[in-house]
Amino acid sequence: MTETTDKTDLVVIGAGPGGYAAAFDAADRGLSVTLVDASAQPGGVCLHRGCIPSKALLHAAKVLTDARDASRWGIGFGPPSIDLSALREWKTQIVERLTGGLGRLAAQRSVRYVQGRAAFTGPHELAISPVVAGGEVPSRIAFEHAILATGSRPARPGPLALDDARVIDSTGALALERVPPALLVIGGGYIGLELGTVYGALGSAVTVVEATSRLLPGADADLARVIARRFSRLASAVHLDTTVTRLAAGPAGIEVTLDGPDGSTEPQRFDAVLVAVGRVPNSDIAGLETTRVERDGRGFVRVGDGQRTAEPSILAVGDVTGEPLLAHKAFHEARVAVDAIVGLAAAPAPRAIPAVVFTDPEVAWCGLTEADAAAAGRAVATATFPWGASGRALTLDRPEGVTKLVVDPSTEQILGVGIAGTGAGELIAEGVLAVEQQATASDLASAIHPHPTLSETLTEAADAFFGRSVHLPRPRRLA
Repeated sequence: MTETTDKTDLVVIGAGPGGYAAAFDAADRGLSVTLVDASAQPGGVCLHRGCIPSKALLHAAKVLTDARDASRWGIGFGPPSIDLSALREWKTQIVERLTGGLGRLAAQRSVRYVQGRAAFTGPHELAISPVVAGGEVPSRIAFEHAILATGSRPARPGPLALDDARVIDSTGALALERVPPALLVIGGGYIGLELGTVYGALGSAVTVVEATSRLLPGADADLARVIARRFSRLASAVHLDTTVTRLAAGPAGIEVTLDGPDGSTEPQRFDAVLVAVGRVPNSDIAGLETTRVERDGRGFVRVGDGQRTAEPSILAVGDVTGEPLLAHKAFHEARVAVDAIVGLAAAPAPRAIPAVVFTDPEVAWCGLTEADAAAAGRAVATATFPWGASGRALTLDRPEGVTKLVVDPSTEQILGVGIAGTGAGELIAEGVLAVEQQATASDLASAIHPHPTLSETLTEAADAFFGRSVHLPRPRRLA
């Protein structure tokens, strides 16, 4: 292979949300950009093996559960017929449409896309090896700046690292090769609950094991209870305060030994096991030791203002820089990094990075949580509006939700918003705006919302803060 060296203003390593967003933004600002990734098309885990395919399958799961629930309204559809091949094809078409669109957008911006693996040879040069045999890639890329956007991968710690095709991670689960009769989900966080929802709706008997005392430990307890109640009806069993101590491959399934409150050590058998216990950064980049880039004890790349690393020519964005591991955080950090490269002042740190769990019902929150405030010893007031008092929630037959505001009691500023209920992922955007703009509960209460909608629950929660919600029982007057 002929040795060739490309020169570029910016090379971006990793073509997920943070990577392609940085590449496109930099190209729009006049920089020459090369985007390097091992995949044939941009998109990263989010588009290929994460956000997008999982939401497609969650939509299909909700259609199934809604059809079953419709019998309560006097509507009967009969037993559903599920064609896994057709469902996989529909999911794949969505992914291909989006990733193909990104490829065209890259070409329109003259972003050079290189399918290859990058290794640093120093703070201003990469060596590139092809992924596809015979693929034409530059041998080396010389750059003024580089952005690391290499993302993360599923964790598989200690006893969960059994090498067996029946033990899968989120990538394997989204491939949807089959619907196992009995599925164990290890991890009661958002990935485990979302994929457990999919497989439960498709017909698996789902058992969830969670090491902490409740499902969705990252959310406030009152929000998590909403999904826990409904998920417990979908799942065959939920084991809290429980860990998996052993996985063993057997001819009839995976033998699993649990350590939980009941004290039982008798192995249980499952047809498949989904390991969903978090993610680890893809920071083991070849040749990174030839630079001054630093990593913390968990392997995340350390960054400062403007997403800069300890090496002046190298920046980093997205999952590889640490939690929260969210695509929309990566999008934001990509803009911050490009601003730093072109010499613009750093944007203020965001006050509210929303988190959404796309279960049924959804759970979403942003800003300061009640639990975080308690941990920090900060005094806050909360105001909640139960969806059982929402006309729109009742017409959707989904009265189990709740909307909550976390408020500074002295200034009435909205510090955080939490929503559990159908469509929470869409509704939380108003909460993000309220927190970012430092709106007060009075601001939200005075904004007229359309009736009947779920968005009214935000106004109602603000009214409840002042004891003026007309759809809740009259508060007792203080003497």
